Amino acid sequence: MRTLILALGLVALTAPARADACGDLIERVVASTEARVVKRTADFAEFTAAEGIGLTLACGELSSVGVQFRGPSLPAGYFPLFGRAGHATTGISASEIEAAAVKARENAVTTRHSHVDAGTALVTCSVSNYGAGLVTACAVIDKADRS
Repeated sequence: MRTLILALGLVALTAPARADACGDLIERVVASTEARVVKRTADFAEFTAAEGIGLTLACGELSSVGVQFRGPSLPAGYFPLFGRAGHATTGISASEIEAAAVKARENAVTTRHSHVDAGTALVTCSVSNYGAGLVTACAVIDKADRS
């Protein structure tokens, strides 16, 4: 019996570690955006990026990456950061995601919310008046994940 327990323990130690799909996505987003993880759960991560831009990643059954900014005008790095984060999670070119986000954000200024097709993903942006200023939030969602 003792030998069996020892053998099972050795098998457990030599078995490959379970893959962490969310951890892999987080690493890709950090590498692409140079954002810093500030909060992490099993299926969600929150980041802080340059120019006061916030970034979130949901990597459960519905995967998406979002970029948020609170202020009257977006910093120059907002859309390029969004494009790189979207590319890291979807594989779609950063320039295609960035262009879709610019269009969605322009439309959202008058409609509050807009979405633009980006091939295998949907880019959605909203603009709302929150307290003392505007909040812009854009996300890219794989179409395969949408129900």
